[in-house]
Amino acid sequence: MAIIWYRGKMNSQYINRIIRACKLDVSLYEEVEADKSATLQAASVVVLSSLAAGVGAISLGASNFLMAPLLSLVSWYIWAYLIYLIGAKLFPEPTTKSDHGELLRTIGFSSAPGLIRVFGFTPELMSITFIGAGIWMLIAMIVAVRQALDYQSTWRAIGVVVIGFLVQAIFLIMILRIFGPS
Repeated sequence: MAIIWYRGKMNSQYINRIIRACKLDVSLYEEVEADKSATLQAASVVVLSSLAAGVGAISLGASNFLMAPLLSLVSWYIWAYLIYLIGAKLFPEPTTKSDHGELLRTIGFSSAPGLIRVFGFTPELMSITFIGAGIWMLIAMIVAVRQALDYQSTWRAIGVVVIGFLVQAIFLIMILRIFGPS
């Protein structure tokens, strides 16, 4: 958390990046794609978004509150690698030049809209904030993927995200069938 706090003050660049990510600012995604030092900032956005979801869903119980950030970080890492394989290796455009780190940073910041989930502390608010955050984060991820993979086509970025989601869903279903309750 040293990335966030500097001499007792919030790091204004970090806060500015979160706000710009929520605004779907294309230049922000280009900026963090190129800034290798932003990987820890991106990881902290993932953790904060996960914690916001935990606070917003506290009415459902706090049993997974501490485990959720760890699982979010693992999921973020795997998701970025999966998007890298699909987008940069299977379906690149001629201008595509990317690596796993660039996708970690851009996808990490695409979690920023998930911070609004902190306001879902009642069942009524939870539904609207979680659905709204989910849609907003999906759009941010498409922007992040388009920028990180240097795509000209937003439709290609949408396709990569959808294919990645389907691959991940199939994998999770298989894991649940193998290790889930009988």
